[in-house]
Amino acid sequence: MERLAAEHLRGEPPEGLDYEKEPAAMAQQSIVGEKVGMTQTWVDDKVVPVTVLRVEPMRIVQIKTNERNGYNALQVTYGHRDAKKLTKPAAGHYEKAGVAPGKRLIELRLDSVDGFEVGQELTVEQIAAGTMVDVTGTSRGKGFAGVMKRHNFAGQPASHGNNKSHRKPGAIGSCAFPARVFKGQRMAGHMGHEQVTTQNLEVVQSDPERNLLLIKGSVPGPAGGVVIVRNAVKFAGKAG
Repeated sequence: MERLAAEHLRGEPPEGLDYEKEPAAMAQQSIVGEKVGMTQTWVDDKVVPVTVLRVEPMRIVQIKTNERNGYNALQVTYGHRDAKKLTKPAAGHYEKAGVAPGKRLIELRLDSVDGFEVGQELTVEQIAAGTMVDVTGTSRGKGFAGVMKRHNFAGQPASHGNNKSHRKPGAIGSCAFPARVFKGQRMAGHMGHEQVTTQNLEVVQSDPERNLLLIKGSVPGPAGGVVIVRNAVKFAGKAG
């Protein structure tokens, strides 16, 4: 039993059991957008809350392949930036690709990069209405937060001898053994400002004329934040 537990902790299949890990699912389509805000729209006589994303046309700067780089991805940029304000390595990178400098460089991981070319333009048309997508962004930063706000601790009693410890976490370790605090102990600290992915959101509307994408529900991050939208990799069902 102990040997099986050790093999499990090392990630090894127990003796007599032979299985292969399936490769992690990746996206077939992916775009970059900036969060404008939230509003509501009518869909089939129902009011639906939506997040509005501005998706400027993207230009492919570099194509990364599994053979050369170990993974498939598109390095894209969008918008425009004065070439004089770039560092020499960055300027040379754009010049080598023959692409006008943009606001930032972002990698979009894909299952396959076949059919893409350096300099090719990608637009909001890559994601059609009705598509189920995963949206990845950076959550709002909340600064230093206590355990009640950060980890939803219940807190300590309000009275009965409690003095100035109402919102404290309480004991964080053991006694003489093991005489240490375990890694991963939930404590006060920096909250938010981390990568978050919201899965299985429905695209309500794709507007190529105004470069807008309307997604049902909320997406991570504040207004103005950069998000990556890709087709849902775990969705199995009917949209709506």
